[in-house]
Amino acid sequence: MSGRGFTGRHAALVIGGGFALVIAVNLLLAVLATGSFTGAVVKNGYVASQDFNRWLAAGRAQQALGWTVSTVAPGGRVVIEVAGPDGVAISGLVAGAEARHPLDAGRVVPLRLVEAAPGRYEATAPLPRGAWDIAFALDAGAAGSGARRLVRTDRVVVN
Repeated sequence: MSGRGFTGRHAALVIGGGFALVIAVNLLLAVLATGSFTGAVVKNGYVASQDFNRWLAAGRAQQALGWTVSTVAPGGRVVIEVAGPDGVAISGLVAGAEARHPLDAGRVVPLRLVEAAPGRYEATAPLPRGAWDIAFALDAGAAGSGARRLVRTDRVVVN
């Protein structure tokens, strides 16, 4: 062992190593944060809070319908299947949808849904690769009447 002890070179290495560790941890946390961001953004939180009770009432009305809904995207083509509380497919719904990219509010793809089979509503065109939030409304009766309506957003991943 040399008699020089702890030198300026050792101090520089310790300080440099500390900074490298902090930078590495920051990069790791940044990567994890951007990978888990849901993209939930509202323009004005106060205005959105004013509608909160209305949203709760609409949610309770949807839950009372007892509809079972599944959303998938085989081959990029969005498919929404709807069944009533008895498990029987619900046909004749007016369906509207759009695909929103979870991290880019400007990337919105309108979807045209057609009833391919009873209770099975399929998009006429496929989505590009990536994660998409499918926002859709299913109306029993006239479009937008709200008499029996389900509004929901589901996430799909197109490979």
